[in-house]
Amino acid sequence: MTVSSDEYRDVLRHFPAGVTIVTVTASGQPQPHGLTVSAFASISPTPPLIMIAIDHRGLGHEMFEEEGAVFAVNILGQDQVDLSNRFAWVKDEDRFALGEWGTAVTGAPILKNALAWVDCTIHGRIVAGTHTIYIGEVQASGVPRPDELPLVYWNRGYRKLARME
Repeated sequence: MTVSSDEYRDVLRHFPAGVTIVTVTASGQPQPHGLTVSAFASISPTPPLIMIAIDHRGLGHEMFEEEGAVFAVNILGQDQVDLSNRFAWVKDEDRFALGEWGTAVTGAPILKNALAWVDCTIHGRIVAGTHTIYIGEVQASGVPRPDELPLVYWNRGYRKLARME
C-alpha cells in the first residue's frame, strides 16, 4: 500500500530544495513561458544532462511537449524571492516584465543576474504520475554571481543559507 498524498507531502517538505525559474520556448507559441521549479537536478557530466519535472497542468507542460521546444534553468539567489513568486503565482501579467532577460544558444530566456543558468535542448521525456521529467542536454551555461548564496525552499517557505565556518 502506498502512502497518501498528504503523508507524502509532509515527509518531502523536510527536504530542502533550490529554487529555479525554468523558461521554455516553442515554435508553436508566440511568447516564451516561465515557471518556478524546485524539481531540478544534475544527471550526467558526459554528456552534460540535467532534469526538471513539470506538472501536466498548465501552459508550461503544453509548450514542453511541442516539437523543437528548448528551455533554460535559472538558479535563483536569496535576493530573488519576488521573482520566484512572480513566476509561481502571476497569471495574467507578463511574467518577464521584471528582471533582465537575454538568451544564450537555444533562444530560451536567460536571467542575466541569476546565480547560474543552463540552456538546454530536450534529450528525453519520462511521464511520471502528474508530472513529466524532462532531461535536458546542456548547450550553454553561465555563472553570473558565483559567490552569492542560493534561494532555498524548505518546510513550506523560503530560507536563507548560512556558511558554516
